[in-house]
Amino acid sequence: MATLLLAVQPALAQDQVADVAQTAVTKADRASPPPRIATEDFAGRSAFRDFVMSPDGAHLAVVRKIEGTSEILLLDAASGEATKRYTVAKTEHIDWVRWAGNDKLLMSISGTGSFLGLPIRINRLYIRQITDDSWFALEVDDKVLWGGDLVHLAEDGSYALISVQGSLRRYPAVYRYELAPEGEIERIVKPKTGVWNWHADDDGIVRLGMGWRNKRLRVYYRPDAESKFDLVGKIKANDEESRYWSVVQIVSGSDRGYVLEEGEDGRVGVRLFDYAAGEPVDTYYENPDWDVEELWLQPDGTPLAALYTDDRDQIVWFDDENEQLYKRLKNALKMEEVRVLSRSRDNKRMLIWGGSESDPGALYIFSPDEQKLDLLANYRPELDFRLLVKAKPVRYTARDGLEIRAYLTLPEGRSPTGLPLIIMPHGGPFGVRDKLQYHDEVQLLANRGYAVLQPNYRGSGGYGDAFYEAGEGQVGRGMQDDLDDAMDWAVAEGIADPSRVCVVGASYGGYAALWAVLRNPERYRCAASWAGVTDWDEILKYDRRFLTRKASRDWRQKVEGDEDFDLDQVSPVHRAAELSRPVLLAHGTADRNVPFSQYEAFEKATRGAAIRPETLVLKGEGHGFSKPENEKAWYDALEKFLAEHNPADPAS
Repeated sequence: MATLLLAVQPALAQDQVADVAQTAVTKADRASPPPRIATEDFAGRSAFRDFVMSPDGAHLAVVRKIEGTSEILLLDAASGEATKRYTVAKTEHIDWVRWAGNDKLLMSISGTGSFLGLPIRINRLYIRQITDDSWFALEVDDKVLWGGDLVHLAEDGSYALISVQGSLRRYPAVYRYELAPEGEIERIVKPKTGVWNWHADDDGIVRLGMGWRNKRLRVYYRPDAESKFDLVGKIKANDEESRYWSVVQIVSGSDRGYVLEEGEDGRVGVRLFDYAAGEPVDTYYENPDWDVEELWLQPDGTPLAALYTDDRDQIVWFDDENEQLYKRLKNALKMEEVRVLSRSRDNKRMLIWGGSESDPGALYIFSPDEQKLDLLANYRPELDFRLLVKAKPVRYTARDGLEIRAYLTLPEGRSPTGLPLIIMPHGGPFGVRDKLQYHDEVQLLANRGYAVLQPNYRGSGGYGDAFYEAGEGQVGRGMQDDLDDAMDWAVAEGIADPSRVCVVGASYGGYAALWAVLRNPERYRCAASWAGVTDWDEILKYDRRFLTRKASRDWRQKVEGDEDFDLDQVSPVHRAAELSRPVLLAHGTADRNVPFSQYEAFEKATRGAAIRPETLVLKGEGHGFSKPENEKAWYDALEKFLAEHNPADPAS
């Protein structure tokens, strides 16, 4: 097989491009710690959010965020040069972009609106014609809050089927939009009680609708456009046993297609499904240990690959040609992971990402016929990945016997014994997980001499139904026990010094950090929280504004568990006056996920405590970081806080 040519042609400014040969450098074993990496290098979070190549491979649409403003950058896919830029208001967000043919973009743009005097997220769909830069909106009634979800997009870009929800309490209908100025709009499927999601076949015929109602999954199906939708009985009967059922495809002219569905053992696999009969016909692929998360299809509708995550993202290929292509790309780039992010319809041009948990990675344009990779951009051009370290997967047993998986990153050039330890729980908490992937904060702390342990506590995603359900009703209880048990494991292994353990996290992880030093001050030396929940009852009331009545009820039940349980018992704000350990409390004033009032309530409640928290307030910042300077401010504050309250050993 021909060897790939690594001919690199700079596609952006020269200071954004590094020689591809760097990716082949092997790190030498170091007897001493690596040089200190500046916090601003870790705060250079990639602006790129999404990449979509035009069907003919001529253009690449890149969604990115610069200084808090979302924009679409249009690149010439052959040269990598920017040709156009489309921006939206600072208060708006670009949700997604799709090519409608080769000369226009269909995009969803959302912002904040008002419903019954309360803030709520709304969206509208727009078409941008790239030949003359004209644009128009897909018209909906002014009262419509959610302007549309894409159900089907014609291959030639002539029309789209859009699911439109008339109001917050109404079920969506499906409309056919002609994608032209003043194009025709026709309602083709009226709202149906209980149906929130509509699916079409390859020919653009809406064939299936589904949604949860009264704790049961309702699936309605029809064989063609002339027939009425009928409730598929067997899915209705079994839905209480099956928590996950996701339509991947409906084959035109057939009652069959592929779904992702749980099997008898609770694992999600790829099933060939008969929609008319309401039952699986065959299991196409199932991993014995891990849930299948995605199914990729060939243009003819046959399965191409299944994706699952063990300790890192994995791909199982059903096509030998593509499997060999991936192997060649990995060998050429010398990277742990490679992904085709987007490709032309004829597969003659592809956008490739390569990276690992110790390398933020780079983007390449790959031309298979020419066997050539052109470097488009590095994710962190200022960051020398050769100074970064690899995490490794570990396992430990929780106090109730449940096996917990976690990821341990050790500082390089230091003896792996008696280290200061940072426990870093992920956000969520439900259905989210950590894995082997690049993480700025982990690498920063490892560079400063800390061991970092990321436990996938009960309720995390990807480990099957039983593990997920083990987390329900365990916020601040069993989930928190898993973090304590992670500490005990690291101490027993000799990795961590038991007198030098802190918890650092964001969102739910920020909550877990605060709760750690309040619930078990004898264990933890300090805690640092970015955007952490401090009052569960108040956050559930806040979330209710953005959820349906059923979704709000289910979310509360998942957090609360037993209806008689008082969430005040696991809310940091109600024990803030007991604070006796150093805390770094940080929040953005524009956070819409965990509102700033959660920060304010906790800070006020600590005013009579023995120790007051150190605080960091970032004006205008949201739940994450939209500006590098804000991310740097958090890293600087965290570094200073840990150096004072849980210092690492001096580098020798």
